[in-house]
Amino acid sequence: MKGFVSLLVLLAFGFAQELTVLTHSSFSLDKALIEEFQRTTGIRLRFLKGGDAGETLNKAILSKGAPIADVLYGFDNTFLSRALEADLLLPYRSPEIRNLRSALLLDPSLRALPVDYGYVSLNYDKSFFKDRPLPKTPQDLARPEYVKLLVVENPATSSPGLAFLMATVARFGEDAYLDFWAGLRGGVRVAKGWSEAYYTHFTLYKGDRPIVVSYTTSPAAEVYYSGGKYEEPPTENLFPELAFFQVEFVGILKGTKNLEAARKFVDWLLSKPVQENIPTEMWVYPARRDARLPEVFKWAPEPIGPVRLDPSLIAKNRERWIDEWTRVVLQGKSPEEVRRSRR
Repeated sequence: MKGFVSLLVLLAFGFAQELTVLTHSSFSLDKALIEEFQRTTGIRLRFLKGGDAGETLNKAILSKGAPIADVLYGFDNTFLSRALEADLLLPYRSPEIRNLRSALLLDPSLRALPVDYGYVSLNYDKSFFKDRPLPKTPQDLARPEYVKLLVVENPATSSPGLAFLMATVARFGEDAYLDFWAGLRGGVRVAKGWSEAYYTHFTLYKGDRPIVVSYTTSPAAEVYYSGGKYEEPPTENLFPELAFFQVEFVGILKGTKNLEAARKFVDWLLSKPVQENIPTEMWVYPARRDARLPEVFKWAPEPIGPVRLDPSLIAKNRERWIDEWTRVVLQGKSPEEVRRSRR
């Protein structure tokens, strides 16, 4: 009966509008919340998944003349400058802004509004290191006993891979970050993206690499999805000084013919019920100050002293950093040779 009544409501609204939201592939929310939004607004939501965060943004940029969506979600602070420079987005002062953490409001023009935040971090398999010493410093990863234990994602094709690259730039500086990567060359495994790194190469899933670039929330997710197998995480975070602060944004795409519907969607995404659903759906922290975290997030404490880079610095150097990393790690160039080419 309830479903029949809902159907009548939907028919009454007639789904006067269909709103297309372009998102990264990791987007997920409770279906009941989505259905409630559609039922109460009469707006049908269509989610178009565009791949990784960078790939999704590129699709929005390439289709700028004839937008393929009304709203863009999931581009982060490593790509914020690219989104703003491409002039893709309309400004919108959502009434929910007053409830957001001020530190996440990185775009004064309000074209990109923060939805969530998190930290890219190294995770390690606790069982592998049960009877072995952990590396004590990031530089230890280049030592013979550790150099073949790490899997990372390619920063040219992966958002966490790019974030970890930037963490090394911030941690070691322009003059030394390439030396860190050169020390890993020949041992580190490079995966195309996070899923390959985590589910194919990580020892927790029968791979051969017990250290992986992932997220500070990954240990909590392992407990949550274990069905009671784990009472505490089988993984832990390593080197908080290499944890990279990430913010994910939503923006309304220029050219939308559904502006009011797009604004309602943004307000809904920033509403308390949705924000409290985000942690166990996408394993990030909500942007709202008053959103409660689930109990399982006791296994996902925020790191002390994470790495942050100014979006303008990222904008100026992002492509160069990726190119330099590629030349050193994948092409075998010496750090000194690459540094000389800057001059």
